[in-house]
Amino acid sequence: MTLLNTRTDTEYTISHISAAEEGMKEFLFTLGCYPGEKVTVISRLAENIIINVKNARYSIDADLASAIGIATEPVKACRSRERIA
Repeated sequence: MTLLNTRTDTEYTISHISAAEEGMKEFLFTLGCYPGEKVTVISRLAENIIINVKNARYSIDADLASAIGIATEPVKACRSRERIA
């Protein structure tokens, strides 16, 4: 299962990174996406996916999302997002 097949506002654990290009893998590692790390899909906008990794939000495309393998069971459902003033 990859990040493309997940529900929004649910925390998952990254199980593996399987990118065809080494540069793509390195880029995901710089974002903090590596096995064992928690990731949450915040929203989907057009062809981009907004994710939260290590308390930082990133916008990634479908190619990057499909390279992030996740454990099949979610860690937990996240609370509704709070508005930041």
